[in-house]
Amino acid sequence: MKPMAMENNSSVTEFILLGLTDQPELQLPLFFLFLVNYAVTMVGNLSLMNLIFLNSHLYTPMYFFLFNLSFTDFCYSFVCTPKMLLCFVSERNIISFAGCMTQLFFFCFLVSAECYVLTAMAYVRYVAICQPLLYRVIMSPRVCSLLMLGSYLMGFAGAMVHTGCIIRLSFCDSNVINHYMCDILPLLQLSCSSTHVNELVSSVVRTVVIVSSLIILISYALILYNILHMSSAKGSSKAMSTCGSHIVTVGLFYGFGLLTHVKPSTAGAVGEGKFFSVFYTFGVPMLNPLIYSFRNKDVKLALMRTLKRITN
Repeated sequence: MKPMAMENNSSVTEFILLGLTDQPELQLPLFFLFLVNYAVTMVGNLSLMNLIFLNSHLYTPMYFFLFNLSFTDFCYSFVCTPKMLLCFVSERNIISFAGCMTQLFFFCFLVSAECYVLTAMAYVRYVAICQPLLYRVIMSPRVCSLLMLGSYLMGFAGAMVHTGCIIRLSFCDSNVINHYMCDILPLLQLSCSSTHVNELVSSVVRTVVIVSSLIILISYALILYNILHMSSAKGSSKAMSTCGSHIVTVGLFYGFGLLTHVKPSTAGAVGEGKFFSVFYTFGVPMLNPLIYSFRNKDVKLALMRTLKRITN
């Protein structure tokens, strides 16, 4: 019996990450910039999770999914940022094959899970605005838990398939990754074996993401139709404010995601994808708690109540 281990079919045991830039004068300023981003992302998401957990008036389906969105972003910050910061202070940034595959797995898992959580959040808003009388019945705790469990399971399955298909590739003697993390496209470009199965898997995952996008679009089309037919201006304004933050988050997530990944497989495309992925990987997780807090009366009320408890 052969021992079970995470190893590929080639002689490559480690990879070299080129990082974001090769200009020495930019290394230190970028290090501090991304260090601040890391701190704001962790503090922002952790604070939002604590506010939701400590305030019972936020125990609703919308905030249940917002809690999980913040949890996903919080975990996500641990996947790429520490290695990214090392890229700025190390002359030769090396990551082992096992470490690279681990980073790839959690990256795919958390990004996919966030995609499905955003889809579930769009459905929750559709039910809240278009079916308000049945909202509590349709979005019961059991249904919310199943939707959340399904989001994590689908993300886990997609990450397992992607990572498994990358592990089976042969990398020969090429081990320099033109990126600051182990992403799918840069790894496929290093492979000296057939990537047909990987491309097939990517097509299937892309189809699932498109279906999720369609669910979001249909949900908001029905919400818009319902808002336009509301007799009360106050009701319309409240419905729009309920959806505003989510629309911004979805736009940022899918917008930068498309710019990062829907590109031809060329060296220039990898460089462009690396640039856009900075916003996708570091910007979105940092902005999400800010987007959902600035114009949200419930979150502001929860913050005031929590601060009052601490000071008293």
